[in-house]
Amino acid sequence: RRGKLHVCENTVGIGVNRDGSFAEYLSLPAQNVVHLDARISDEMASIMDPFGNATHTALSFPMIGEDVLITGAGLIGTMATAICRFAGARNIVVTDLSDYRLNIANKMGATLTVNPTKGQSIESAMKQLHIRGFDIGLEMSGSPIAFESMIENMYNGSKIALLGILPNTTTVQWDKIIFKALTLKGIYGREMWETWYQMEQMLITGIDLTPVITHRFEVNDFQKGFDVMESGECGKVILNWE
Repeated sequence: RRGKLHVCENTVGIGVNRDGSFAEYLSLPAQNVVHLDARISDEMASIMDPFGNATHTALSFPMIGEDVLITGAGLIGTMATAICRFAGARNIVVTDLSDYRLNIANKMGATLTVNPTKGQSIESAMKQLHIRGFDIGLEMSGSPIAFESMIENMYNGSKIALLGILPNTTTVQWDKIIFKALTLKGIYGREMWETWYQMEQMLITGIDLTPVITHRFEVNDFQKGFDVMESGECGKVILNWE
């Protein structure tokens, strides 16, 4: 009733609190169904779940002209990269431990990518870009180390959206959060229904998410899809049901 249906205390999440859609039939509230614009392809429709998470996270704060740090280049982190670029961010730095995923982030519009296991650092990226800190942080990794490095490199008065699920044992330097006057926003799911409108409009007006789809299999070869997903050397894996 406060306009925040996605975080209602009575919400039952499909695939979270009850069985999901790995089934022949699925029941869900009719009001949750969105009629997609015919200009949106089936492949784009099939990845709108993570695209929704990315949209909710990336558009939580005004983006035009801002310097953005994204920690975690998984599916949602790389989609968020494309959204930030589409929404007018100035610089977008993406960090991850996988060069494969960082390569996708580059294709999605990252200004610079950072792999800490290769001796690269956020600090050196900032020097290259001649910036002293980031205006917006999008935490997509769930890594305490990545979160700590994000806090370290945020500009005073900046904002962080937290989608990655950090371990309960995670500790942070609260003095830096307080004295830097940082704003932290927890992200859960998608905002109903604003996120859907934003996703549709971005797809209709030209955002390019195709680099995130790296593998396509026939539905009978679903195990190959799961195998490549488990390897981590992939983006989004699509199964063809035709």
